[in-house]
Order: sequence, then C-alpha cells, then structure tokens
Amino acid sequence: MKLHHGELFWPTTVTNARTFPELTTPITCDVLIIGGGMSGSIMARMLADYHLETVLIEKKTIGSGSTSANTGLLQFSNDAMLIDLIDRFGKEKAVYFYKLCLKAIDELDKYNATLKDKTSFKRADSFYFASNDHDVKKLKKEYEALKEHGFQADYLDRHAIENLYSFTAPAGIYTKTEAEVNPYQFALALARHAADLGVSIFEHTEVLSHQFNKEELLFQTEKGEIRTKHVIYATGYGTQEFAQTKGALLERTYTIATDPIEHFPGWHNQSLIWETARPYHYLRTTEDRRILIGGLDTDLTNEEELKEKSQQLLTKLHELFPSIKTSIAYEWSAIFGSTKDGLPYIGKHPKYDGVYFMLGYGGNGTVYSMLGAEILKDLILYGHHPAMDITKLKR
Repeated sequence: MKLHHGELFWPTTVTNARTFPELTTPITCDVLIIGGGMSGSIMARMLADYHLETVLIEKKTIGSGSTSANTGLLQFSNDAMLIDLIDRFGKEKAVYFYKLCLKAIDELDKYNATLKDKTSFKRADSFYFASNDHDVKKLKKEYEALKEHGFQADYLDRHAIENLYSFTAPAGIYTKTEAEVNPYQFALALARHAADLGVSIFEHTEVLSHQFNKEELLFQTEKGEIRTKHVIYATGYGTQEFAQTKGALLERTYTIATDPIEHFPGWHNQSLIWETARPYHYLRTTEDRRILIGGLDTDLTNEEELKEKSQQLLTKLHELFPSIKTSIAYEWSAIFGSTKDGLPYIGKHPKYDGVYFMLGYGGNGTVYSMLGAEILKDLILYGHHPAMDITKLKR
C-alpha cells in the first residue's frame, strides 16, 4: 500500500539525516518495535529509559511513511468529543482519557527539550469552530464539560470570532494548551536520541515471516532472524487485518503547503484551526511562514484527484482569509486511518501473548502515539495500565 502521493513538504526541511544500518545478522532482544514512524520512534525513545534490550526495524527509512505526510497539529481534544466519550465510558474514564491526551502533549514537549536536533516544536493555541448553526448547541455542551472538569477553554460567540479572525462562525472553543511540530524532524530526532541511549535501529529491514511460540517470538528478515519476548507493531495502516480492528476505516486526505507569507492578517495568534464538520478542514502555519491546510477526506480510490482537491483547499483558504494571497508550493494526499469511535487502537493482541499494537488512528495521531507508548510500556513492564480498556483492540 502506497501511503502518500504528490510532493511532500516536510522531507525538504531535513538535510543530512542520520542513517541506520540494515540488519545482517541474527539478534535477540527483549522488545522488538516494527515501524520507524512517529509511533515507533516515540516508543523506542521511551523504552530507552528502561532496562530493556530494544530493537527497532523499519522496512524503508525512519519517518518515510505516514509521518512524512502528517500535518503536525498536536491537540488534546480529538475526533471524539469529551461529551461523546462521557456517554460511552462514563464521566470518570472519559475525563481521564482526555487528561492523558493533555499530559501527552506535555510529555512530547519534555522529550523535545532533550533532543539534539531541531524539530520546530512549539506550544500553540487552538480554535475549534462550529461549521454551522446546527452544531452550536453541541459545541456549547462540549465547552461546559471541558470547564467542569478543569480544562482551560474559552467559549467564543460570533461577535468574538469576528474580532479575532477574518472569517465568521456561529461559535467556537478556544484553548491554549496545544502544540505544533515538524513531525518528520521530530521522528528523526527521537530515533537518533533513542539510538544514542542504546536502542538498536535498523533501516531497510522488512519482516518476511513470523512465528509466535509460548517461549519467544521469531521474526525472519532477509538477512537475519530476530528473537524477542515482546513485539510492538507500530506500522500504522498496514496491519489492520492482523490486529483485528474491526472499527477502523482507511481514507485518503489531502494537504497543501503554500509559499511563505509575510503577514497573517485576521488569524489570531496563528492558532491551530479545525471545525465540527465531518470530514473537517484543518489549518496551521509553519516555522518558515507557510500555511498548511488539509481535509476533503475521500475513499481510497481518488488518488488521481490531487490537483482538483488542492485547488479546492486553496479556495477554502482564501474564503477564510481573503486578505492572504498565496499559491500552492507543495501538494500531497495520504492514507488516513480513523475509527468509528474516534479512539486509537493500542494494546495487546487478543490472541497472542507478547504481541502489542500501537495504531494511533484519528486526527490526533502523534498525541495518541505518546499516550500509546506510555500504555504499552506499562503493559510490558507491569502488565496493566488504567487506560488499557479504553484503547483495547477488540471493543
């Protein structure tokens, strides 16, 4: 499965990236991580702090899959509203999960502070607006739930929005605890740091077959066998069937990056922007003063529509910010995974001991990856994490 098409922006921001060798000899480890994208890199960096012999393998190069097409919006709010999670799991579990997402952003911030390589990570405000009048009542209820449970948020009516932005909307929620990052830089920097701390990383190393025994798990690659006690599949959308995640849906999403812009009139604090409509548009700015706008999610058959979708995104950008005149510099489409309940699939395989999955499906993938690394670390070391029932594969 080809994960993206078109011309990606993030890989152009990195030169002389560190490379890792191909596996050429048999090895034994405590934990094998399969997949060197954002999820695998975060997992490797976390396990580097513990006394576990950890190996990460990537069939291509670090960050070259979905991570290189990620737009890098980091938000504690996600595709499943807090009020919807309360209805499903009850108040205690739902609020706990949202708190974990908020904590994950803080943990990403802490990891970033330890990295030698630049990642363009910075804290950011976020604006979530009602796409139509029909969504206002639910958005107001969401705001009230956030405030009741200690989340920092402001409710904006139409007049307040018009004072802050060049577009109008009937209502919105404004928060100040989010972040943005260059995801490609971040994954590369995390992998480098994990390697410096003792994790063995191999690129151009693909699993050809596996054998699960009670005593150990065996994986065959082209030039070497790997024996391990635990395996974490951080391979994104390629393992959906094996993971038995029946509620997952794969779609195609589209993104453009504009030429650099000198000013951003009508864009308060250059906040992250998204909306209640499904599928929704999402926007952010970059360190070199570009705008990223994405959305228009479709089924997987629409690969050939890239040019048309890119123009639609540019038109939407100009509708929201008519004073900003710019053009498309990069355009791409990417496979995007979502779930029926808006939550990731993180946890044990329902049939095999020692087999775990970290599938951060949804618009909050990087935050889910951080949260997932914490869950899986605790499952491996201690056999339990309080959120394991919320994110389990069979639900």
